[in-house]
Amino acid sequence: MTQIAPPEDYCGTFQAAKMLGLSVGTIQALVEKDELHAWRTKGGHRRISMDSIRAYQLQHGRVAATEEARLLRVLVVEDDAVTLEVFRSAFASWDLPVEVSLMSSALEALINIHTLKPDLLITDLNMPGVNGFELLRTLRSNPSFSTMVMVAITGLSPAEVAEQGGLPQYTVATQKPVDIRWFQGFMAALLALRHVGKAESSD
Repeated sequence: MTQIAPPEDYCGTFQAAKMLGLSVGTIQALVEKDELHAWRTKGGHRRISMDSIRAYQLQHGRVAATEEARLLRVLVVEDDAVTLEVFRSAFASWDLPVEVSLMSSALEALINIHTLKPDLLITDLNMPGVNGFELLRTLRSNPSFSTMVMVAITGLSPAEVAEQGGLPQYTVATQKPVDIRWFQGFMAALLALRHVGKAESSD
């Protein structure tokens, strides 16, 4: 694997696999063969240059921009493995044009979010290290994510949320345990609104 100076535009192995429609193992093999340029962080995490991913997409015909444009991109950030698996299973069973990324830490989300550019962020609040409050506030203060819909899932009471400074403006809050049927309806509504918006803009 070639060690190159880290560019500003990069992603992790998992996201590279999703972008190219390949397995994580295949991405790792492509890195080892220098077909994708990557380096490792001090913590041992592999980071892959977006330029090399785009070049691979073009070379191997893996660009499907028109199809991707119709998808609702969703990022779920949750440190509880059981809750994360509930989301994983639900997304797999829904007949909705949704592309989902699942991450177990807010720090991982912050590292990859510029590449993911999600339309919808679903995050737990009470997480070790960087928590959901910090994640939401950081993203809400960034103009690049001004249109992103944010949903906080938590077992905290409204009073406990208020004690930690509350949630950023326009954040939707829902209590644990996760109500998967509510999320299915919420995403269907977002997709419907997007369809209406595109129809109006084309008139």
